[in-house]
Amino acid sequence: MRGLDLSRVDEWIPVLNARGGLKDTIRNHLRYSVTIDVRSLAVFRVLLGLIIAVEVVLRLRNFSYFYTESGAVPRSLALSVAPQTRLSPEGVFSVYHLTTSSTLILTLMAVQVLVALFLTVGYRTRTATVLSFLFMVSLDAHNPLVLSYADMLLRLLLFWAIFLPLADRWAVDAVHGGGNRRQFTGIASALVLLQMVAMYLVNGVHKTNSYLWRTGEATPIVFGLDELTFLLGDTLREFPSLLYYGGMAWYYMLLLSWLLLLLRGRARTLFTWAFIFAHLSFAVTVRIGLFPYVSIAGLVLFLQRDFWNDPDRVLSAAGGFVPSLSRGLHRLETGGVRFAEALPQVRTVSEPITRHRETVYNVSTFLVVILLLTVVFVVVLAQVLITPAGYLADAEVEREQLVKDTVSNNPVTSPILNASRVFGVDQPDWRIFTPPDTQDKYYVFPAETQAGEEVDIYNDREMTFDRPYSELQKQHDTYRERFYMNILSQASRELIEVEALERYSEYLCSEWREEHGVEVVRFNMYRVEETVTLDTIDSPEDRSRSVTLMYAYGCGGHAPEIVRQPPADEFDGGVYVAPNDVVGTAD
Repeated sequence: MRGLDLSRVDEWIPVLNARGGLKDTIRNHLRYSVTIDVRSLAVFRVLLGLIIAVEVVLRLRNFSYFYTESGAVPRSLALSVAPQTRLSPEGVFSVYHLTTSSTLILTLMAVQVLVALFLTVGYRTRTATVLSFLFMVSLDAHNPLVLSYADMLLRLLLFWAIFLPLADRWAVDAVHGGGNRRQFTGIASALVLLQMVAMYLVNGVHKTNSYLWRTGEATPIVFGLDELTFLLGDTLREFPSLLYYGGMAWYYMLLLSWLLLLLRGRARTLFTWAFIFAHLSFAVTVRIGLFPYVSIAGLVLFLQRDFWNDPDRVLSAAGGFVPSLSRGLHRLETGGVRFAEALPQVRTVSEPITRHRETVYNVSTFLVVILLLTVVFVVVLAQVLITPAGYLADAEVEREQLVKDTVSNNPVTSPILNASRVFGVDQPDWRIFTPPDTQDKYYVFPAETQAGEEVDIYNDREMTFDRPYSELQKQHDTYRERFYMNILSQASRELIEVEALERYSEYLCSEWREEHGVEVVRFNMYRVEETVTLDTIDSPEDRSRSVTLMYAYGCGGHAPEIVRQPPADEFDGGVYVAPNDVVGTAD
């Protein structure tokens, strides 16, 4: 104990007691970490509303294909395959399942867009948020074969949004007498932020089990997938070193994503913008649908008051130099207020109910959040802590089964988990690009017509097993068609009911007849895969190719037969037949 000055120890006592002591300091820091600026909440609300509205409109491109009874996924099929798809709501009540009329389904989509616009401008915000969530769950359940992690994340963010004060700023409801708070701190703010961090961190932990991610080879290989890349992606693949360093940066950002919560002030702003910039780069390089935009909406919530106050200070200091900008912002704000005042302020409940509504809301929020947090905590821990040291397929299957058994058989978490599945808010595994796909894919459907001709009915061309496009993403009119074909590929591996293949085959037969006026007698579904390596990122002709027969079908009661055998000498990777019953016929 020589050299220890007790007087110095005593000096620490007032330091620990100052400003409430160390305990209060930690508590205040944690409280500030989960505090959300109401301006961030407003932008979050606007982005969610716009994303929903645009997404519903974009789905109309495949309306008859994916959302009508005469399409490839009728109501009966959607209900049948939902329990087998990872990202779809299971057993959920869907308003879109109340009818099979195409007109009524289209009307419901129009109503969903209208509700999303109400959410965007903040009019009857909480009602619009609840309805947007229920509509989104219903639409996803209407066709569970075209979903991705982005759809799951959107549903989760909409669910947490129900418990957030989205209308306190830049909203019609704010003009009508909404809240006047500047920041919001609560259980809901903590959980919506933790939702984003959990997604990134769990994905990062999964990536640690992938050799390609740990060595930096994953990103260059992903950018070698012609079925996935578009716009700037085709250019960036010519700079593998840039992709290597960018991929490693993203990998470590995911593992350090917990800093999104712990950092404060401008440090948090900079780190948040690093994630936003990464998602913006995804949006112009890889065709992954909503994921970049939904993620950016969630990331906006991490922008705290420093981000919003700094531009105000700059504009105030520069007000004399840019008077036109100041006047323009003032006119925009005035116009927004006038627009809000012009809308009727509708009261849907009586005054006594209004007085007690806040208490009921707070109590229900607390109960729902605590129950769901229990399941989220158990699932995330199971996913992270029961991860094998190496990425082995058999070990992965055993781990996933252990996770399911741990949660599903628990008397506390089982009913909560079942309820979360019904509402479409159960946590997925967040295995985004993990492991990275190293197989570029395209599809060839050799068909025999009634006139005796052989054609490729998937690509509408003369029969050949060659690539249909140099940029394979052009093979699919929309990104949801790519998701759908990936699911059908799983069907050929017995991961989903063959019923999906049968219905799709019926659809192809009728569509070809209507578009070309020629009957198809029978056709085969082949999936061609090219193995992408670092040496063949930009040279598809040098890749090893394999081909798999997914399904053989006979239209109009004709016997299914092999229409065209793929030339074995062109597929050094092998020629395979799917391991299930790949033969089907229409009655």
